[in-house]
Amino acid sequence: MEAYAAQLVDFVKTHQVWAAPIVFALCFAESLAFISLLVPAWAALVAIGTLIAAGGLNFWPIWVAGSIGAACGDWLSYWIGKKLEYRVYHMWPLTKHPNLIPMGERFVKNWGAAAVVIGRFSGPLRASVPLVAGIFEMPYWRFQFANFTSAIVWAAVLLTLGDGVATVINYFWK
Repeated sequence: MEAYAAQLVDFVKTHQVWAAPIVFALCFAESLAFISLLVPAWAALVAIGTLIAAGGLNFWPIWVAGSIGAACGDWLSYWIGKKLEYRVYHMWPLTKHPNLIPMGERFVKNWGAAAVVIGRFSGPLRASVPLVAGIFEMPYWRFQFANFTSAIVWAAVLLTLGDGVATVINYFWK
């Protein structure tokens, strides 16, 4: 995965106009049930944040693209959970990770809409919380408020984490 992230960051460095669409796709994949288990994109997002610090990329369009991508991934996961209900338990790759749905279910029942916000920052929960919220029919607007709010914060944290790390390295490297 590290080689994949490095190639992606090199591509973004060379083709800066593609930074926002790539960040959108990474955040969408990272937040989409099933796919997020296969595409851990957070390392690439942090690395792209380092390019922002280097001054080559504009933070705002990349942050907006990442926020929208993450929110759309969770929204689609919620919709899949709502439409497929308990059938998702028997779908690949959840059959290989049978503990994700029950873990997400307990989490959603205990925390409600806050589970969407908290789950966004936890790798295993990020994949299952929106799906479980759909299965158990969390009210749509409550879910969407938590979804978009957490997506905005999550994208900013990942991108500024890379930005901050690069700034600190540049400060001490001089």
